[in-house]
Formats: sequence, structure tokens, C-alpha cells
Amino acid sequence: MSGGSGDSSPSSGRASFSSLSGLKDLELSSESGCLSIVVLGASGDLAKKKTFPALFHLFQQGFLQSGEVHIFGYARSNISDDGLRERIRGYLKGASDEHISQFLQLIKYVSGSYNSGEGFASLNNAISENETSKNNKPGSSRRLFYLALPPSVYPSVCKMIRSYCMNPSSHSGWTRVIVEKPFGKDLESAEELSAQLGELFNEQQLYRIDHYLGKELVQNLLVLRFANRLFLPLWNRDNIANVQIVFREDFGTEGRGGYFDQYGIIRDIIQNHLLQVFCLVAMEKPVSLKPEHIRDEKVKVLQSVTPIKHDEVVLGQYDGYKDDSTVPDDSNTPTFASLVLRVNNERWEGVPFILKAGKALNNRKAEIRVQFKDAPGDIFKFLSAIVLLLPMVSKTLFLFHPDKGKKQGRNEFVIRLQPSEAMYMKLTVKKPGLEMATEQSELDLSYGLRYQDVKIPEAYERLILDTIRGDQQHFVRRDELKAAWEIFTPLLHDIDDGKVKALPYKPGTRGPPEADELSKRMGYVQTHGYVWIPPTLSKF
Repeated sequence: MSGGSGDSSPSSGRASFSSLSGLKDLELSSESGCLSIVVLGASGDLAKKKTFPALFHLFQQGFLQSGEVHIFGYARSNISDDGLRERIRGYLKGASDEHISQFLQLIKYVSGSYNSGEGFASLNNAISENETSKNNKPGSSRRLFYLALPPSVYPSVCKMIRSYCMNPSSHSGWTRVIVEKPFGKDLESAEELSAQLGELFNEQQLYRIDHYLGKELVQNLLVLRFANRLFLPLWNRDNIANVQIVFREDFGTEGRGGYFDQYGIIRDIIQNHLLQVFCLVAMEKPVSLKPEHIRDEKVKVLQSVTPIKHDEVVLGQYDGYKDDSTVPDDSNTPTFASLVLRVNNERWEGVPFILKAGKALNNRKAEIRVQFKDAPGDIFKFLSAIVLLLPMVSKTLFLFHPDKGKKQGRNEFVIRLQPSEAMYMKLTVKKPGLEMATEQSELDLSYGLRYQDVKIPEAYERLILDTIRGDQQHFVRRDELKAAWEIFTPLLHDIDDGKVKALPYKPGTRGPPEADELSKRMGYVQTHGYVWIPPTLSKF
């Protein structure tokens, strides 16, 4: 199915892609008129690998119609329309050449500097020509600017957009700007950037994108927590021992060491991606699903986080990181971090939230692990079973004796964000057989098995569609960004000043052993001998 093809309609495309359409979309006003999507930094890796493929998938499913949308690439590279199209073509998958070609014909390219009025005036002329030729509703236009650029050029680019490329005041419609992370390096730089952008655009026009908020399982968190009676009475300090939010990669910086060394794993992953997940796990129930109500609760929980303690932080740097010629020999930049956040409110007082992220580890995954407290009055805690089979007796005699080294595994609710999206609850059950013995098993909802015929959208396509619809629920608000940096800035400055050192660890391991010791000290109890294995169709 292709956007604009004779056999498909917008409604049929949306029906087949229902995972992108929620009930809240009914509250958003339907808009018509020409839609111009401008990708700034069009020749860069982010645009080629993420932005353009996301736009293609929206086109393929009927959310972008060839009769009303045009896409513009803008960059400094001196290439033609066809030159950009050919650069993009190899990243567009899952469709026929005909559909890919239909999409590519929507793309035009404008070359220019990021601080040049001449280049942006040319861009505006190209957009205006397209609006005149395609606008079915005179005087209506929508302009979306996606900044696939380094944050250092945001101020100059946004000034150019404001000066040359805004939706004309004589037209109805809107102008919206998507900006990518990182939003600064600490509180001061983030506030400076926010102030610069705030002088040019109001908060309703700015969309600070964090692609983790577009992941299917992350978006499921609100539904899980507030639509299921099962979790409502359990989600608090009375029942939960600790929460881990984990991001692990099995590769290093891979030639990007110089860039990564400017930020480190906390700025790159924890302060944004994992902290956004933390907000959704820890926040209170919003008044409604309106974006501002949800973002209000996220800000409240961030403001309730107490200062991070140095003795609840473990940093690591994998051996070989400094072999990259672009990394300074004396670099203290962490490629691994495990730290504890504590929330000072009635629900979470005393519950450690362990945020952990690292590169060059032994596997790749991102997950949320909610570990519940031990069952009170556990009658199985000090008992194990012995089965005595008497050859001359036709029945089995069960005998029990205490085993002081035996402890039941704790219940855990695990949400696997990537790969192999799944949710499973670890439970203690009776081991099948004649013995009265227990073991750990799980109740498992694996998306690959349960939703075999459903295409789970990529985060970027969902968030771009939200921007077109004007839904800011899954974007970072200015006060939310400020609250996030207030949590991490003191620690980051201490790391930059060498007051907190990164410990060495070998690539392909779990990271510094001190990180596991920290988790244990925070009350995490590992269930030895239990491994969750994603189910596959071959098993059934």
C-alpha cells in the first residue's frame, strides 16, 4: 500500500496501522491543506537512517498523502534532488521499487548554509511554490522543520527559520520545530539553549524529541499502570523492593569516540532516555490523557528526586576506549554508569531506582525490572522436598526437612523494551513432578508471538506523526528538561572535575563488578539459575 496510490485510501492505511491510532487522537482536530516537511541536515546519518525512513513508513501506511505533502531536504552539501534521493533509497526497506520511487518523488533538495539568509530564503521560496501548486484550501499551510543537526547550530538555524521560513501570517495553519537531543550538557547550557529557542518560538511550536518516548513498550506504561486493577494497589513502597531501568549495548563507540567523549554515558543515555522511562514508572496518575496533564505529573516526580549520593554511583570505562585517537589519554568519561535515584514522596520513600547504562557489555537490551518484596510469612522459605519412593508401596511418601540455605525467588515484573519486546511476570510455582519443590517461571506476553500480524511502528515515525497532529504528550517540556538537568548537573560536574573516577572493565562483561555490588546493597536479589528465554513459534 502506498500513500496516494489509486487502490488505497487514508482510512484503509490508518486501519491497517491501528497501533499508531489511539482514542486520544479523536480529540485532535483534523487538519487539511498543504503539509511541508523540512529535514535540516538532510545529508547526515540521522536523517538517512531514521528521519527519512520514518517518513517513508508513514507514507507507505497512508498517513502522508502525495496530494498534500512535500518533503524538503536542506544541507550544505552541493547535490541535486536526485542525488539526495539516491542517498536515501538504500535505507528504505519493506516495499516495492514502485512505492519507494513514489515516495522519493516527493523529496526536493535545497543547498545552503545554516547561518545564511540566502539559503533559507531559497528554501522558503521552494516551500511557497509547493504550497501554491498543491494547496487545495487557499491560505492554509502547515510547515514542520526537523532539525537533524548538532545542538550547537540550533540557535542560528532557528533564527533563520523564524526570519525566513515561518508560515505566512496571512495563512491559517502552523509552524512546528522538532529538535533532537542532547538539549545542552548541564543545567546552565540547557537553560541557555531553552532561552534562545524560547525567544523565537513558543512552547506549542517546539517539540523536543526523545525517541524512547515513541517506543511501543514505553507508551504502554501508562496503560499498564492505570488501566489494570492488578497493579494499582501494588505499585508503591509497601510492595516494591527496588526498580531497575537498564540499557546495555554489546559494542563500543565504534569510531565515534571523540564525539562520545564530550558527553559520556550519563548525558547520552541516562539523563534523557532512562530518566523519561523513570518518570512514567514513578509518576502519579494524571487527571486525564491530555498532554499537559501527563507532563505535569512527570515534572512533579522529577522535582521529588533527592540529590544523588556519590556512594550510590558506580562509573566504568571499558578497556580500549582510549585507543581511539580522538579520545584524550587522560579521559575520565564513563562508558558505563549505575546510579541510584530516590524519590521523596509518600509512594516511593525508601525504594531505590537503579538506572544503569553501558557500552561494550556482554549483551544488548533495554528493560525495566520491578522487583517486589519477599512474600510475608513465606511457608516455603525454609522447606525443601524429599521424595521417598518405596518399591513395595504403591504410594509416594512426601517428607519435608528444613534447608536454611534455600530462599524463594522474588516476584519481578519485567518490561523488555528491546530487542524481543515483551512483558513477563516472574512467579514461584510448583515444579512439575512428584516432588513438592518450587521453581521460578513466568507469565509471558511476548509481542512477537502474541501480535504476529501487527507491525510495531518505529519510534521516530510515531513521534513525527504526533508532531503533525499537534500532540505533545511524548515530547519534553521546558520545565521538565530543567528539572532533569537539576538532578544530574552536580554529579556531572564532579565527574568532569575528576572527583568521581571511572573504573576499568573488560569489554564483553557485565561492567565493573562494583555495579553488581551496588545493586545488591540496594536490596536487589538475583534469582540464580533462572533465565528468561523469548518464546518462538517453533516451540508450539
